[in-house]
Amino acid sequence: MRLQLSGRVFAVCGLWLAALGVYFLLLRPALLPEDPRFMGASIETLRAAAPGLERWLGHVFNVMGGFMIATGSLTTLVACRYLAIRARGTLTALVATGTASVGLMSATNFMLHSDFRWLLLVPALLWLMGVVCYLREGAPESTTGVN
Repeated sequence: MRLQLSGRVFAVCGLWLAALGVYFLLLRPALLPEDPRFMGASIETLRAAAPGLERWLGHVFNVMGGFMIATGSLTTLVACRYLAIRARGTLTALVATGTASVGLMSATNFMLHSDFRWLLLVPALLWLMGVVCYLREGAPESTTGVN
């Protein structure tokens, strides 16, 4: 069965989320230039006050990156396998997943006045677009007996 627009949108969202997880796992520095600015301290002050902060944040971002990869992988699977057959619970799972992942991430980055807030709004809007597309698509083209 060919993926409808909602499936393609959610597959892109899932792949993006997994790629972001790889970035957090392998490339993201412990502190971005905006982090000390938000805290109102210089990087040197932070390092002096909490010498292990950057090492600890590295571990935190490893865990976070792993969860992003897992969430993105499962979102891609759902998009490719379960949206087309409109399996019961799929929309609820995708709404909960999007709210807890890209929705919360985008809202938090706006609250922090992150340098990346507008860029990080895009995945949340794409997720919302996927939900709207799914609702507009209606029943699958062929009857499979699965609700």
